[in-house]
Amino acid sequence: MHLVVIMDPVSTVNAEADTTFALMEEAARRGHRVDHCLNTDLYLDRGRLFARVSQATMQRKLLPPIALSAPEDVSLHDVDAIFVRTDPPFDDNYLWCTLMLDRVQQDALVLNSPQGLRHANEKLYTCGFPELMPETLVANNKKRIKDFVTRVGGHAVIKPLGGRGGEGVLVLKNGDPNVNAIIEATTLDGRRAAMAQVFMPEVRIGDKRILILDGEAIGAILRVPSSEEVRSNLRVGGTAVKAELDAADKHIVETLAPHLRRDGLWFVGIDVIGGKLTEVNVTSPTGIQSMERLDQKPLCARVIESLEQRVANKA
Repeated sequence: MHLVVIMDPVSTVNAEADTTFALMEEAARRGHRVDHCLNTDLYLDRGRLFARVSQATMQRKLLPPIALSAPEDVSLHDVDAIFVRTDPPFDDNYLWCTLMLDRVQQDALVLNSPQGLRHANEKLYTCGFPELMPETLVANNKKRIKDFVTRVGGHAVIKPLGGRGGEGVLVLKNGDPNVNAIIEATTLDGRRAAMAQVFMPEVRIGDKRILILDGEAIGAILRVPSSEEVRSNLRVGGTAVKAELDAADKHIVETLAPHLRRDGLWFVGIDVIGGKLTEVNVTSPTGIQSMERLDQKPLCARVIESLEQRVANKA
């Protein structure tokens, strides 16, 4: 199998935590060719899509952990699979990338689906399932957001729609003199919508990350925030703890599954706090290495086996 991974520069990779690295490592271990490129390395020539790629060699004990060969141009119509794993934000380059990838789907397997990536903003996609979510408002009007905070008991969080890894998640509390400034900064003085959600005290117990492969949960971790944080993301100091799926988690996964399959969202990560869905991560969901260490299960192998089967079925 010839796999092209569209991702961020290799200098950003943490070999001990990065999900993309672990999946590339497993694919190479199974004998597949794994190429790296950036989303800016794609180009269309006379209606055909090409990319400037470098073959990748994964090396956990060296820096950088991904060594790249000399770059070469390949037709993406001739590869077996293209794995889109670029971190947010979903900017112009990301959009152009997904639009160009539309051109090769008859020839190569593209995961996640370019149309699905465009459709599924990681915050707004959840709003299609209000019955699964904590009470939520998406707005850019300061008064409307402040009224929402009062309506939900005077304690909420606000976050930008394009953030990742806990970036920009801030607490809104009635009586805090910083509330106006926080809303103004997050909404760019009302020029950009943001998501506000009721503060869930269960976040102190942890934020559960569940990885879903082709509509089925394959693993979970509980990300527990430090005593100085309300954010539980591992990149801001959260600790990964072994977790099992409870009845609420299973109900969320079962409800989402047909929608994820319909939208071509093959590999996603969802975040659940206190039995409520808070985000659906579709661009580059993380956590698989922590899950493997805690559960002692070969989850990367399961993902690559699923990819192999999908390629075989497409042939």
